Amino acid sequence: MALDPFADEPRRIVSAHEIGQDLSMLSVDELEERVEMLEREVARLREAKAKKESSLAAASAFFKLGQA
Repeated sequence: MALDPFADEPRRIVSAHEIGQDLSMLSVDELEERVEMLEREVARLREAKAKKESSLAAASAFFKLGQA
């Protein structure tokens, strides 16, 4: 059995994803978790964007009503 020279070093667990980070040390399961997390974040961003666009459209329509 070969000895692992890095066995004594604690593995740094990163819960957040950093854009451009090295992915080589992540397992397949960890990569899948990151993909799922990022997909949820994209959905959250799209929802926030849609709400802001809706608010902007409503404000624009309101102020245009007062113009002759």
